[in-house]
Amino acid sequence: MMEPVATDGTSSSTGSTSSDTPRTVPRRARRVRMTGAERREQLLDIGRTLFAAKGFEGTSVEEIAAKAGVSKPVVYEHFGGKEGLYAVVVDREMRSLLDMVTSALTAGHPRELLEQAAFALLDYIETYTDGFRILVRDSPVAQSTGTFASLISDIATQVEDILGLEFKARGFDPKLAPLYAQALVGMVALTGQWWLDVRKPKKAEVAAHLVNLSWHGLENLEAKPRLIGHRRN
Repeated sequence: MMEPVATDGTSSSTGSTSSDTPRTVPRRARRVRMTGAERREQLLDIGRTLFAAKGFEGTSVEEIAAKAGVSKPVVYEHFGGKEGLYAVVVDREMRSLLDMVTSALTAGHPRELLEQAAFALLDYIETYTDGFRILVRDSPVAQSTGTFASLISDIATQVEDILGLEFKARGFDPKLAPLYAQALVGMVALTGQWWLDVRKPKKAEVAAHLVNLSWHGLENLEAKPRLIGHRRN
C-alpha cells in the first residue's frame, strides 16, 4: 500500500521525509578586535573605576585584566604593571582639573575670580567624582605626583599671579601671594573633599560660602598681621 503524498512532495507519515530541508545554523558573532589605542583606553577606564572604588592597594592586575576580558600580560604590555596604569590615570585627572580651573579664571574682578575657581573645583568633583576620589588619596606610587598636597600646590600656582597683582595694588607684600594662594586653594579643596560625600548644601551655596569667607578675609587683611597670644615662635 502506498503512503499518501503531501502536495509538497514529502511523505505525510511520521517517519523520515524524502527530502529534509537543512537547518540554518546561526553564525557565531565575530568578536571585534580592539586596536592598541582602544585597548589602552579601555584599561584606563577600568583602572580609573577600580582605583576610585578600592584604592591602589585594593586593586589588582588580575581584576583589571578580568574586567577587560584580557590576560594579565596585556596590562603589562600597555603599562608595565599596575603602577604604570595608576600613574597615567592620576596624570590625566590632574591635567583635567588644572585645565578646568585655568579656563574658568576669565573674570576681571577678584571676587568673581574666586567664585570661578570655587565653581571649577566643585564642577570637577560633581562631574568627575571617580577622578577626584583618586586624587585626594595619598599616592603610594613613588614616582607619581598625584598627591593631595601636590594637587593643591599646582592649582594654587594658577591663582598666585592674580593674588600677587592684588597685593601689590593694595600695598601688601606680593612675595606673600604664594602663601595666601596655598591657603585659599587648600580651603576650597578640603571643603570639596567633604562635599564629595555629603553633597549638601547645593553647589552654588557651597561656592557662595567659600567666597564669603575668603573674600571678606582678604578685604580686611592687615598689611602686617599681629599675634595676640603669648607665643612668638
